[in-house]
Amino acid sequence: MRILLTGGTGLIGRQLCRHWSSQGHHLTVWSRSPEKVAGICGPQVRGIARLEDLGQEPLDAIINLAGAPIGDRLWTHKRKALLWSSRITLTETLLAWLESREQKPEVLISGSAVGWYGDGGERELSEDSPPVIDDFASQLCIAWEETAQRAEAMGIRVVLVRTGLVVSAEGGFLSRLLLPFKLGLGGPIGNGRQWMPWIHIKDQIGAIDFLLQRIDASGPYNACAPQPVRNREFAKTLGSVLHRPAFMPLPTLVLKVALGEMSLLLLGGQKAVPARLLEAGYTFQFTDLRAALDDVSSRL
Repeated sequence: MRILLTGGTGLIGRQLCRHWSSQGHHLTVWSRSPEKVAGICGPQVRGIARLEDLGQEPLDAIINLAGAPIGDRLWTHKRKALLWSSRITLTETLLAWLESREQKPEVLISGSAVGWYGDGGERELSEDSPPVIDDFASQLCIAWEETAQRAEAMGIRVVLVRTGLVVSAEGGFLSRLLLPFKLGLGGPIGNGRQWMPWIHIKDQIGAIDFLLQRIDASGPYNACAPQPVRNREFAKTLGSVLHRPAFMPLPTLVLKVALGEMSLLLLGGQKAVPARLLEAGYTFQFTDLRAALDDVSSRL
């Protein structure tokens, strides 16, 4: 299979490249630094700086994961503009390029996040649940999905992957929690009752591969384990895995003052469940948080 990836050097993208390279697929990554792609993603993966560099080579699938990290910096007006352009504007560029091609791929798998729902409170959120459009992260995800869905007008199957918090030893949110927890300064955020939908990196890759192979898969899928946990339970479990205490709370007021609008990412949550993945027959490797954290703990 010939696959084009955006965001191919990110946490999920580079794991997909390794997984699919081992299966013999032909992979190309659209990147601002194409010379670094082979070193990051594997020697068989080609990097290109411009979509036009592909010429009229046939494509079977596009995996669209590009996007600046949403939680790395304060949401200034400049940062919000970058977050928007790195997702929506890039996807629009991708669609315009697809329009110009005679041969179209069969499927576009496009990234999203459980933040699409907004702060869901205590509601259980399946893919049929409506969003609560009350924050920037939700608006960003909604616009990203709506843009990607325009590919359906070209006869392309569109799959939207609403990813939860990815449990991995190679980056992501765990890398930011590691230092305070190892210093014994970890603990719940705010009141600790907010829901955290998580997914092990192996299931994230497995789910995307599963959706790529299923010709009847389309629309949104929650990529998160069947058992979300509250923030307080997550902190306690991570502390236990690292053999460190986890009782130092991070007060709500401190977060709001320090992070402003971005504090909603930490103080809100989603009790998201992977209803459509389970209905389609995907079998999760990790459904228990302790087992997932144990699996990556030796590499943290």
